[in-house]
Amino acid sequence: MGSHSHEVTDAILETLKRAGAGLKEAGVRFALAGGCAGYARGAAPSLHDVDFALVEEDVPLALKTLESLGFRTAKPPEDWLVKAFDEEGILVDLIFSLADRPVTEAMIARAESINTAALSLPVLEATDLVISWILPLSEHACDYGSLLPMVRAMREQVDWDRVASVAAPSPYASTFVTLLERLRIIAPTTPRPDSTWP
Repeated sequence: MGSHSHEVTDAILETLKRAGAGLKEAGVRFALAGGCAGYARGAAPSLHDVDFALVEEDVPLALKTLESLGFRTAKPPEDWLVKAFDEEGILVDLIFSLADRPVTEAMIARAESINTAALSLPVLEATDLVISWILPLSEHACDYGSLLPMVRAMREQVDWDRVASVAAPSPYASTFVTLLERLRIIAPTTPRPDSTWP
């Protein structure tokens, strides 16, 4: 990996800082998501791009804000995100639907302000973050191996009973929770039948 990986990480963190500061100043309702949120919460860097979760109504303001900072924006065919690229080509995903559920004001309100890349930014609550990672698991995308080190680093920040409750209908997500229990990464969970997400 060597110095090249440090350069990549530094460049992504610089993009995160610029975009995050701009969105914050513009009053966009957002929170850091994805690998950068895991990094902010103590997981090892596994950074390929910058992910922000935001309320769909704020997407036009977010795009206008990033364009004013020199980002090139694009609306892909997918109906759950828009994209922005900085001058170096580093990608920022603006995600308004996580695991087929709209990002809500309540989810953004639960985000915690964490110092990330020398800037205080809202970061998805650890429980919401883990749920956003495991609910999309399917037979076509079921990489438990990459998730294990991330959730191991964050395990004490997460309400695992809530994760187990939300994951219960999904065989892939619920099996990942069982795997964490069997590996003794987390204690046995007690799902709560009334739990909803987001």
